[in-house]
Amino acid sequence: MHYFRAGQKMPLQTCALAFLRRAAAAAIALVAALPACAQYPGQITRKDKDTPPLRAVAVLEWTGDLKKPKTSRLVPVCVYDGDSLQDGGVYLARPEPLAVDSGTEYELQKNGRKIGLFDLRNAGQEEGSWVGFGTWKALPQKPSTTLLAQMAQAQIDDEYGDRPVLHRKEHKGDSAAGKAAADKTGADKAGTDKAKPKDTASGPTAPAPDPDRPTLHRPAASQSETSQPAASEQTASAPAAPDDPDRPHLTKPRPAPKKTVTVGYVESLPKITDPERPRLMRGKPASSGPDVAPTLMGLPADMQQMVAVSDATNHPDHPWNFSWANPEDEGKMKAQMEEIAREALGLNTPPAAPSGRKTAAHKTATSKAAKARAKAAPPAPAEPAPLDKEQFRVFQLEYGSGATLVLTAQTGEPLKGQKFVALIAQPDLYGGLLVLMKNVTDSDRLDITPRMHLIDAVDAMADNRGELLFELRGSSQRRFALYRVLRGTAERIFVTGGGYFGTVAAN
Repeated sequence: MHYFRAGQKMPLQTCALAFLRRAAAAAIALVAALPACAQYPGQITRKDKDTPPLRAVAVLEWTGDLKKPKTSRLVPVCVYDGDSLQDGGVYLARPEPLAVDSGTEYELQKNGRKIGLFDLRNAGQEEGSWVGFGTWKALPQKPSTTLLAQMAQAQIDDEYGDRPVLHRKEHKGDSAAGKAAADKTGADKAGTDKAKPKDTASGPTAPAPDPDRPTLHRPAASQSETSQPAASEQTASAPAAPDDPDRPHLTKPRPAPKKTVTVGYVESLPKITDPERPRLMRGKPASSGPDVAPTLMGLPADMQQMVAVSDATNHPDHPWNFSWANPEDEGKMKAQMEEIAREALGLNTPPAAPSGRKTAAHKTATSKAAKARAKAAPPAPAEPAPLDKEQFRVFQLEYGSGATLVLTAQTGEPLKGQKFVALIAQPDLYGGLLVLMKNVTDSDRLDITPRMHLIDAVDAMADNRGELLFELRGSSQRRFALYRVLRGTAERIFVTGGGYFGTVAAN
């Protein structure tokens, strides 16, 4: 019997052997693939040691004094996981987000400098958003250079003091006369001992002193001590009194052993059920009192804001202030920014002429009075329109970079007709300004284009580069956004809520 394949005849035995070979190869491939298929597809791999720790950015809001606020709360903004920025209000919410976990410690920063700490005690939701509540505390004090110098000097004085020692080093102030007096006293004492008669009846005689025997020398004695050698000689030659077992003794109390201060501490973490849950910088509350109750509600008019950062790694301060080569340049740049803001708010538009008909006599009198005033004196320049709630800051967002100017202002009209403006600009090569971002809105369009309020600059990703943190406040809601200024552009790199909130018009 033959098997036809591709127009050729093959014996049946050859066909069976080929089939068995193919079946064996398929079985080997299936066995090799079983270990890979048996792995759990949802297994979470651990990060290596080079992965940067988490870094959280928040905004502390309070009323009253910062060190003793009347009310306070901490609003999470973002969490940097080493790869991207995550929304701090929802990141790892089990049930509260990681950024407001109880026991987390935040560093309060102002212009890049640490000014205090804020320990979270509990968290809650306000109007659908998570916020944290805690207590403010001061930074740990470092030992001053004066205290360290005093401690070093005390150690030197203790080492080279005047207490009796076995071998005293010579000081520069030791005089030769004092050494000679000490040697003479020792020689007189030895001669007196030789001149005394031996008493064989009372007891054994003392051996004669060996002139070659080494002796211990005390420091040079004063004149009052060398003037009475008889008493010391009599005491030295008299036999020692026998020890009385009932004689009371004065015992010097031993100093208590020094307690070893342990720098680290271990405490149980409250409400932690997931052992794999990452944690931000942990703080130790000053007392174990009750949790802090929510106190700050809504957006009061006297509310103040500040940047707060939590990171397990200790980073040095990075001030964001810019130093001008010519101090007058700052005033010139501010004047140009204010002029652009007035133009955007419509404050430079002259008022419209009053409507209504005027008689010919009134027009003639008005023209004559105007001509008379023009001939009398030149008109004085008009004062620029004032900007309400103006905020002007100059930053150096990177080491060696130029100045970045930020101005926010509004009109002083009633809320119905208020306008708001926010500008980000940089100086150009010709002494002018390059506007990188201009946001203009009014009270009727806040839900579409929110007003922008500058909080501060912050290093959100621990790369020694500062981002501008703004509050985007609408008529009924608000968000927070981070802007990065780089290569002549201002780019929005993050906004809370995970959505694009409003539009930004650039000039």
